[in-house]
Amino acid sequence: MKTETITRELMLINGKWTEAAGKEFFQIENPAKRGTVIAEVPRATAEDVDNAVQAANEAFDSWRKVPARERGRMLWKIADAVDAQFEELARTIATETGNALKTQAKGEAKGVADVIRYFGGVAGELKGETLPVDNQLFAYTQREPYGVIGGIIPWNAPVQLAALKIAPALAAGNTIVLKAAEDAPLGVLKLAKICADILPPGVVNILTGFGEECGLPLAKHPLVRKLTFTGSTQTGKIIMHEAAERIIPISLELGGKSPQIVYPDADSEKVIDNVMSAMRFARQGQSCSAGSRLYLHKSIYDSFVEKLIAKAKLLQVGDPLDENNDMGSIINEKQYNKVCSYIEEGINHPDIELLLGGLPPAEGPLSEGYFLEPTIFAAPHDDLRLAKEEIFGPVLIVIPWDDEEEVIKMANRSDYGLAAFIWTKDTTRAMRTANLLEAGWVQINRGGGMMTGHSYGGYKQSGIGREYSLESMIESFTQTKSIMIDFDE
Repeated sequence: MKTETITRELMLINGKWTEAAGKEFFQIENPAKRGTVIAEVPRATAEDVDNAVQAANEAFDSWRKVPARERGRMLWKIADAVDAQFEELARTIATETGNALKTQAKGEAKGVADVIRYFGGVAGELKGETLPVDNQLFAYTQREPYGVIGGIIPWNAPVQLAALKIAPALAAGNTIVLKAAEDAPLGVLKLAKICADILPPGVVNILTGFGEECGLPLAKHPLVRKLTFTGSTQTGKIIMHEAAERIIPISLELGGKSPQIVYPDADSEKVIDNVMSAMRFARQGQSCSAGSRLYLHKSIYDSFVEKLIAKAKLLQVGDPLDENNDMGSIINEKQYNKVCSYIEEGINHPDIELLLGGLPPAEGPLSEGYFLEPTIFAAPHDDLRLAKEEIFGPVLIVIPWDDEEEVIKMANRSDYGLAAFIWTKDTTRAMRTANLLEAGWVQINRGGGMMTGHSYGGYKQSGIGREYSLESMIESFTQTKSIMIDFDE
């Protein structure tokens, strides 16, 4: 591999910056410059996991006693520090993930501060209930933290997802050991440095390493009392199995193959823009909520597709640090080759028509990184691998429909159920459709991302549990204790 200026980062364990016990490091590649190393990070193994979990377990005894609003104030300080490092954090995210600075990395950096500040603000809302009983008894419940939380995150929005694990866990009184994604740990380590300056040692611990060597030992560790995982459905099943072995709670935010349903009255430029946003083209389609199945009513099919292609052609693909660009690169060679294989399958399939994009150029600036252009296919039905499997790339498949009952069946005919999008001016029709869709998050006439304060999670194989809200913090990061007092002595 080629090298730029290489930095050697360390992990955070018990408030100290440390190498892996085995003294090994692994390299982080710049996906926009194929084969270029930008950093080295420790290769953590089970021994490092044990050190981090032991530190978190020891810190828990004192951390849980810190008043909730004081924990919230510390989170506010972290959010303020993230704001102060906004530009540096955004550039780090763009460099290691390939996500464009203008359309993605800056938004993620802002979202990190927003998430942490939100949970800092609701930390004091961990309230129990009083229960009606007879006059001789007083009964009430209280919410209590689990202890050590084990968190594992992916690479597509690494720092924001780290914040979504760290902030609610800490606000609720838990401590955490978080494994960063091996392809994008640098932004998470920057967040860790901020946390280390403000929080007591051991409250937040960040590990860098690979799944089998670091993630799996974390999932198996007997002192981890709750697991929270965001990533692929396949890996989620492994994590869920480990939780079942020890009968501990788990939150899973997994894959998706989200449908978009466009009604005849939604043939407009605004809808086109939102459909593209829902597809997450600006993140190269690397989002579990990407609306990659576009069900388009036959009466507007030709007109809509023409406008969609024209608008998608305007997206600028290239260096993620160049703010003229809308799209950056795929995260790594493995994912790049996987997406290319789907594109090649679509090109060669007799029932599928390539409308835009396709395989990447073999030469020129885009060949220097893992770049792919927006790719749109048309198909007469959705009984196809491209319409069933999560591609996690900028690949949209367009399918015509003319019967509402049938299109809802098609939308639900998936193992996934994370997100769904409805496009129509008819509010009654939209709400009726939303009620029938099997998805944890449905948007009507909006293609943007999740909003802090609104619960987010999936149906079916898209996961269990929720994130982003006060309710999810209470349900996912605390447990209920019932207490009864008999006053009749």
